[in-house]
Amino acid sequence: MRSEQHASGPYAIVAVASSAGGIQGLGELLGGLGPDLPVPVLVVQHLDPRHRTLLAEVLARRTELYVKLAEDQEPVNPGTVYLAPPDRHLLVGPDGVLTLSNSELVHFVRPSADLLFESVAGAYGPGAIACVITGTGVDGSMGVEAVKSRGGTVIAEDPRTAQFTGMPKAAVDTGAVDFVLRIEEIAAAIRGLVEDKRQ
Repeated sequence: MRSEQHASGPYAIVAVASSAGGIQGLGELLGGLGPDLPVPVLVVQHLDPRHRTLLAEVLARRTELYVKLAEDQEPVNPGTVYLAPPDRHLLVGPDGVLTLSNSELVHFVRPSADLLFESVAGAYGPGAIACVITGTGVDGSMGVEAVKSRGGTVIAEDPRTAQFTGMPKAAVDTGAVDFVLRIEEIAAAIRGLVEDKRQ
């Protein structure tokens, strides 16, 4: 089914990682993607596991895309944003079905951008786009290398303009990043990639 859905374009999925400053950054990024994005978007935002999150409701007010908390064994659909729930790793399989896991923390965090990116790389290979925006720590840096090694494309927010530099700088420092952009430029870059050859 995935190959039929995405046969007209080179990219099949976008995965985004953020931490500190991420709600504002995600609002900016998702808000620029428009209502008719032809691929799904998977998001890991580090959240306090002790509280129910309102992130989906907050982001839904900033984008025309459908935003929801990801559910275990849920198939992904184009034009939908799937958020990792608090304290659960978010993974995707080659069949485009999501898995939620409470396996061990990675770099002291769950959900882990590294695990999401690695699963996206394994499932989609060159059809994957990984994007790291504002956040502290190094989560996502191993994952972007996995995406790049499988032929995918990696975007990082410019650490010089990011609200929190840790995560985007760690990604850039791997040498696996294809585009280093200001947050307000990332949505247009993603749209340009996923809509390529779709005319």
